Amino acid sequence: MSRLLIRSARPNYRRCVVNELLSNLSNRSLRCWLVLLLTAVLTGGCGPDAVKAYSVPKEKEAAPAAMPAAMPAGHPDLAAPAGAAQLTWKTPAGWQEIPPGTMRVASFKVAGADGKQADVSVIPLPGGAGGDFSNVNRWRGQVGLAPVSEAEVAKLAQPVEVAGQPAALYEQAGATDRILAVIHHRDGMVWFFKMTGDSQFVAQAKPAFVEFLKSIHFAAGAAMPVPAPVAPGGLPAGHPDISGTLPPAAPTAPAGKPQPNWTVPAGWQEISGGPFLVAKFTIAGAGNAQAAVNVSASVGDGGGLAANVNRWRKQLGLSELTSDELAKSVAAIATAAGPATLVELAGTDARTSQPAALVGAMVPQAGQVWFYKLMGDATIVGAQKEAFLQFVRGVKY
Repeated sequence: MSRLLIRSARPNYRRCVVNELLSNLSNRSLRCWLVLLLTAVLTGGCGPDAVKAYSVPKEKEAAPAAMPAAMPAGHPDLAAPAGAAQLTWKTPAGWQEIPPGTMRVASFKVAGADGKQADVSVIPLPGGAGGDFSNVNRWRGQVGLAPVSEAEVAKLAQPVEVAGQPAALYEQAGATDRILAVIHHRDGMVWFFKMTGDSQFVAQAKPAFVEFLKSIHFAAGAAMPVPAPVAPGGLPAGHPDISGTLPPAAPTAPAGKPQPNWTVPAGWQEISGGPFLVAKFTIAGAGNAQAAVNVSASVGDGGGLAANVNRWRKQLGLSELTSDELAKSVAAIATAAGPATLVELAGTDARTSQPAALVGAMVPQAGQVWFYKLMGDATIVGAQKEAFLQFVRGVKY
């Protein structure tokens, strides 16, 4: 059984509603009946903001998910148009609905009898949201798979149904993890339905996931909050780093905030960074060797130290570390904006299968975290480490 909370109207407001309705009725008998009906309905609360709990069958449609009241400036996923549809669904057995968080309009935890788990998210994005091709390759990178061409992406699409309309499901299976990601284009929005977790467990849960998609219903509702116009740049709290996996776009600082002042080291070439980056630089080495510096920002703590370090470790084919191990693997550095955290890693690039190194810095600043990542050919990264550190230390926000 799921629980549905209904908040009763305030008494003064209830009286206003009753008086307004009565004043518009001329038939005396109808007014009498209405008095009795409204008295029975509206006297359920015994004080301001009284709350009653009602049990409803689990198979009933869940209450519409509300868009977050505010989203981080600069993230392209934010500008939901006025009048955007609200969402209802039927929750599959064994799925636990959890608070959706900053980006999501719905979130679920799926647990198996053997302790394995999966995460299900529903995220609406405006416009093209970076394009299907870029998103599929981003998901492939998250499970350690190499990117594919646009023609190959088209072949990977599995037809599914969302709210009675066609959509595409992309199944990406890595060595340990699997992602089921559905892209549904609707009324100028792109809806992403995604299940992530243990590869075998997610494969077994796929039928329930597909049935969940079929149960989705879009109902016209109140307008979703529309933040001020945003430009690419910031990452919301907990959002995975997708640096280098999206097509080129003009690098822009988060909306409403000017780009920080920095001095670009010699030999760094600034290029378009894609919708999720504030800036991107490439560094060429001997032969075809390359490295890149990505700059992004995230509100709050950006998901926390452990999540970000372990995410970077996965990009180099390294195993995750415990909190105690993480504390020993990072260092503190001083910057013009205050203390920051430095991470140095070496491994194999999950996208290219080539040896690679990474130097990353996380700089807390004014309620957000700035991420700086130098990654690529190990020789270039080693030679550019000091220039990278000087760059990070000198940034003025």
